[in-house]
Amino acid sequence: MADIHIEREHSLGLAQARKIAFQWAEQVEEKFDMSCTYEEGDSCDEVSFTRSGVSGTLKVTKDLFELDAKLGFLLGAFKDRIEGEIVKNLDTLLAQKAPAAKKAAAKKKPAAK
Repeated sequence: MADIHIEREHSLGLAQARKIAFQWAEQVEEKFDMSCTYEEGDSCDEVSFTRSGVSGTLKVTKDLFELDAKLGFLLGAFKDRIEGEIVKNLDTLLAQKAPAAKKAAAKKKPAAK
């Protein structure tokens, strides 16, 4: 079995991170035929995902995404490719939210005199 571990720090807060995690879960259900279960917590949410040959969790906090997955024997041969696809999908979702967060922060700054 092959293991995948991915961490991504962010500054979105739990509410925005939760939205990204929902989007990620929807994408992997559709694109990779995963079965996902989403559990909300006070300070940490967890998406459990599974399909034949793959199981894992995506933990979501106010400042971190942490994904752990176990690949079965057959999919273990494709670990690098699978990990690359997961990283690409998660980074794309984070990049879509980051500019909006920066714009909101810039609007809150007082103008220089």
